Amino acid sequence: MSHLLDQLNTQQRTAVEHSEGPALILAGAGSGKTRVITYRIAHLIGAKGIPPESILAVTFTNKAADQMKERVAHLLSDSLESWPHISTFHSFCVRVLRRNIEGALPGYTRDFSIYDEDDQARLVKTIVNELGLGEQAASPRSLLARISYAKNRGLAPQDLYRQAADAATEKLATVFERYERKLRQANALDFDDLLLKTVELLYAAKDVCERYNQRFRYVLVDEYQDTSRIQYQLIRQLTLIHQNLCVVGDEDQSIYRWRGAEIENILNFERDYPGARLIRLEQNYRSTQVILDAATAVVSRNRARKGKVLWTDRAGGARVGLYEAQSADEEAFFIAAEIQRTLAADGDATIAVLYRTNSQSRLFEEALRRLTIGYRVVGGFSFYERAEVKDLLSYARLATNLRDSAALLRVINTPARGIGDTTVQSLQASARRANLSLWEALEQDLAAKLLPARSLRVLENFYNLVSELAAARGQMTMSGFFREVLERTNYLETLRAEGTPEAESRIENLQELVNAAAEAEDRGETLAEFLDHAALVSAADDFEERARVTLMSLHSAKGLEFSVVFLAGLVEGLFPHKLSMDDDAALEEERRLCYVGMTRARDRLILTRGASRRSFAREDYETSPPSRFLREVPSELIETLNLAMTGVKPRTTWENAVSSRADIERFLRERRSNAWNPGSASAGAGETTRSTSRWKLGSPVRHPKFGLGTILGCEGEGEDSKLTVSFPGYGKKKFVEKFAALEKI
Repeated sequence: MSHLLDQLNTQQRTAVEHSEGPALILAGAGSGKTRVITYRIAHLIGAKGIPPESILAVTFTNKAADQMKERVAHLLSDSLESWPHISTFHSFCVRVLRRNIEGALPGYTRDFSIYDEDDQARLVKTIVNELGLGEQAASPRSLLARISYAKNRGLAPQDLYRQAADAATEKLATVFERYERKLRQANALDFDDLLLKTVELLYAAKDVCERYNQRFRYVLVDEYQDTSRIQYQLIRQLTLIHQNLCVVGDEDQSIYRWRGAEIENILNFERDYPGARLIRLEQNYRSTQVILDAATAVVSRNRARKGKVLWTDRAGGARVGLYEAQSADEEAFFIAAEIQRTLAADGDATIAVLYRTNSQSRLFEEALRRLTIGYRVVGGFSFYERAEVKDLLSYARLATNLRDSAALLRVINTPARGIGDTTVQSLQASARRANLSLWEALEQDLAAKLLPARSLRVLENFYNLVSELAAARGQMTMSGFFREVLERTNYLETLRAEGTPEAESRIENLQELVNAAAEAEDRGETLAEFLDHAALVSAADDFEERARVTLMSLHSAKGLEFSVVFLAGLVEGLFPHKLSMDDDAALEEERRLCYVGMTRARDRLILTRGASRRSFAREDYETSPPSRFLREVPSELIETLNLAMTGVKPRTTWENAVSSRADIERFLRERRSNAWNPGSASAGAGETTRSTSRWKLGSPVRHPKFGLGTILGCEGEGEDSKLTVSFPGYGKKKFVEKFAALEKI
């Protein structure tokens, strides 16, 4: 194994060779984090003689887990009799629960279902209706987000009741309590439960906890900065007997607080594990030094960090580009034109446009389509999220677990078989009165024959169909079972009868699911394992690395890299987001998000902003000051690319683009005219009148009451001139200069 260690730098080698006791590896962006984890696993097995089955490595996405498995297999070229367990947190927990939940946690069997977001939302909606909350309640998904946040913090409904300071929290606790009861009734777990119930199991069943401690003598955790309180507790339980725990992460890339991640887990690691070894990986193998210096200058403003200095031995590198457009439309077109030029100049370039919120993608898509540039948006529906695929999987879930009420509700009238809402509501009422699952209520109502004859007939047909599928499930292959479901339900015939391209596409998706089941069989998977895999697929697993141009949110970009990165929408209120303005911790997370975006770039980083964008609330254009993150990048690292706002010709060679320079400039003039000219829909009369005033249009200013703003217009000259200023959250304000109390920034 010594020849493998020769491929590592000094810090990486130190991290790999440290094997006993707790270790915290602070891995800066692009410093070879995955390389260190996989080499460490290979070193434990090849050099230290540790049995592979004694090693557990957990991460957050299937893609990251698969990549680790492939790299470890490559490093350990000799065939092994056993292999280390490398998986996501959720997949590991599913495995533990399938083997141990029965008897350990009352009310659950090992055939439990896993509810996805749609199942959960449907269940919460049912509860809201049952409680008669109606308009008093938030949307189901909003309630789910709050329930999930509570779960990740280890809070039960009773805890919310005790902490409730208002009626809204009390109602949330009531919904939460009934939600938990119905999940248990359905023998179902949601994603949060996979972690929670595993921790609960390890606390409750000491013999199980001890068995897993003895089995996994070496535990590695990837992306430790993104762990929640529950994941922290899981790791603590798995390392009670030994402390051979190695965590790898970067506090500067902790960007998931909104879904329960606690940066304190990595910041306090040395306190939680006394004697822990701290190793910093600071050599970057991705970006130029200019990009690293710019990103470090931004994130170093944060207080919640341990600190590291990234460096690279890559020579050269362009300065960070900055383009400040007068409107978001102009910003989008500039990016599209730059992408066109880059693709023409470099056939191997990969380009990403990163933004704070998914809604920003529309303008970039329109601009790229205008220039006929192909692109891919990350964040669309994955294969397993398609309605028809979820329908077929729900039949399989129900046949596997008849108590799965969410699956039953999804398929009870899909395809249509004459079971209407009234019949379903009657069934739900029976289940509620008798505290039964929907399947048990169905059996009860059929036996009692209390429903109208027609309803009884169609319900009995459905009951017989599902019962027969449940019986057939173990008598045929997995792919054969899915074909049986399609045939018995007439799903394909129903779609063929529609005779539309959309229906044909849905048929192809269903056929592809049968193919996927056949491939899973070839891999030796059971139906339960196949359903688990489908439930655990995430959007991050769907990323196509070979795409030339990718549009995605900053959160989706974590872990990826591109030749050229455009970090767009850098204005106050958008990035950093307006919801973070009054929360220091949230603002620091926004800054970390900026750091993540900047360090995705290998060769070229371009920062952009549009000073104005259309406001839904006001139905016109609203201006915003430049993001504070722009001011935090040292000016000597910046190269201004402005054509519109500074009068400086851009460094880029517009003639190299497919569209002519004249076409582009004409388009920009039209956009500026529409957004800024006097009398246009986006400006009041005279607001953009040019003057020789010291107040420049688009200049950021500060007001003692309204805060940061942007000069929209100036009429007249001297101290009696009239200024129009836009303030985020306050709208447009007019001032006479001598009374304005405005401060230039």
